[in-house]
Amino acid sequence: MQERSSVAELVTSLRAELNRYSPGGKLPSSRALVERFRVSPVTVSRAIAQLAAEGLVTTRPGSGAFRAEPRAAVPAPGDRSWQEVSLSGDGGPEVVPRTVDASGVLATLAAPPPGTIEFNGGYLHASLQPERALAAALARAGRRPGAWGRPPTDGLPELRSWFAREIGPALSGADVLITAGGQSALATALRALAPPGAPVLVESPTYPGMLAVARATGLRPVPVPMDADGVRPELLADAFRATGARVFVTQPLFQNPTGATLAPARRPEVLAIARAAGAFVIEDDFARRLVHEDAGPLPAPLAADDPDGVVVHVCSLTKVTSPSLRVGALAARGPVLERLRAIQVVDSFFVPRPLQEAALELVGSPSWGRHLAAVAAELGSRRTVMAAALRSELPEFALPHVPAGGGSLWARIPATGAGTGPDEAAVASAALRASVAIAPGGPYFCAEPPAGHVRLSFAAVSGAAEIAEGVRRLRTAYDGLRAPAPSGT
Repeated sequence: MQERSSVAELVTSLRAELNRYSPGGKLPSSRALVERFRVSPVTVSRAIAQLAAEGLVTTRPGSGAFRAEPRAAVPAPGDRSWQEVSLSGDGGPEVVPRTVDASGVLATLAAPPPGTIEFNGGYLHASLQPERALAAALARAGRRPGAWGRPPTDGLPELRSWFAREIGPALSGADVLITAGGQSALATALRALAPPGAPVLVESPTYPGMLAVARATGLRPVPVPMDADGVRPELLADAFRATGARVFVTQPLFQNPTGATLAPARRPEVLAIARAAGAFVIEDDFARRLVHEDAGPLPAPLAADDPDGVVVHVCSLTKVTSPSLRVGALAARGPVLERLRAIQVVDSFFVPRPLQEAALELVGSPSWGRHLAAVAAELGSRRTVMAAALRSELPEFALPHVPAGGGSLWARIPATGAGTGPDEAAVASAALRASVAIAPGGPYFCAEPPAGHVRLSFAAVSGAAEIAEGVRRLRTAYDGLRAPAPSGT
């Protein structure tokens, strides 16, 4: 208790003194704080990390801690009474069997045979994961008094507040629920917002894990086509009118699998269309921390400019850290938050406290910024290497869009037909025989796909050399499929 009390007392003292510093002003060094307050370096480190998690200070590796810039004023809440009507809808009379097809998800989770290059992986390669920082964060979290006790069902207040600040100034920690990763958050949101048998509008193509969750919940996914600027608003409006759907699921930033980002002009239009339909928008913001170094400024989440509570926001730390750091967040405002909270409690009670404490330690440490910068640089480099290799070695595989974020490329293969090439399933099978695993595009569509595609991950491999070798193997596999059959057969 002595250490925890010392940290709390130091945080209180430093918080009271922050007004002495102008925004961006540097705080005393750790050594000076140790001498002045007669506490240990560990106590100082934990106190600074807590202030960073509260958004009061920022840390810069090798430079120290600085007072953070003041937060923008919180806008006035909008009219959210419409949600009562939307949430009370019973949906259509049709009942959809709640069968579960996890094949699209398992394709990215199953361990490939030894020696296989993973172009189908969904997580960062071990060399990109912050293993040392995670180990240190987990060790510090495990020593916190009360770390193994029962956490609040909504999540640790400090972690909820951190996620709220990441999403935007219009939200507070009270609008956030901590979840066991993004997949769990998507499942909770879909169950909360639509009854079994109801239609749910989805981008086409889209993340197979979301389609699996929707179908397992008894929902009917309805595709809405995309282009290079994201979902097409006019077709979204048509789909709402035709189906009566009350939910639209979107990935507006570095969409999986296409990598597209919703164009600025379309962002308010999408929200206005959903609001007019009395519908919710589930925003899966999975790739924000997978931005590439050359991306430039990112658009804010849709939830950051949503006074009426149309958006239910989903985000996670898992993709940019480790598959086992299953800590994410659901953010919503209005009556819908109570329904999300109820389903979350019924399903899982709460996310384990040591994991939440470790996440809080990680994002408040100086290593967090270093890790994000390293991932941004490495993913951007790998994307460039893979795109160049495909254009050089496999020009038949068209790249409609090369993204500035995410961990994969979406390639269109030649159409099936006489003299035009094999289909995607045959390409994927041949590639696996050549010891390179790729993801065929079919599972990313909830209806008939308009063309054959494959998804190629550059995040799950060891680096540029493995990317080059994987593309070489894919070229060999594709040539074998296109080779004419021997005469007489």
